[in-house]
Amino acid sequence: MGRLSGFKYREIVQRLRRFGFAFHRHAAGSHEIWFNATTGRCTTVPRHTGDMPEGTLRAILRQAGIDPDDFLQTR
Repeated sequence: MGRLSGFKYREIVQRLRRFGFAFHRHAAGSHEIWFNATTGRCTTVPRHTGDMPEGTLRAILRQAGIDPDDFLQTR
């Protein structure tokens, strides 16, 4: 298991909020678009039960422009 494994949807969006992201709209299926007005970036977050796969979380952070180390340090 990698450093970014074991995160659930709720914990991910809590941390995204701390980086300035807010819910923007629903997307296809059980996905949501989160937007940061300061940076102008948006990211798609799947709203699934259980732990988020590490690769999916890495893609979310890449879209959001958040360094994984910064994400891990945010509580």
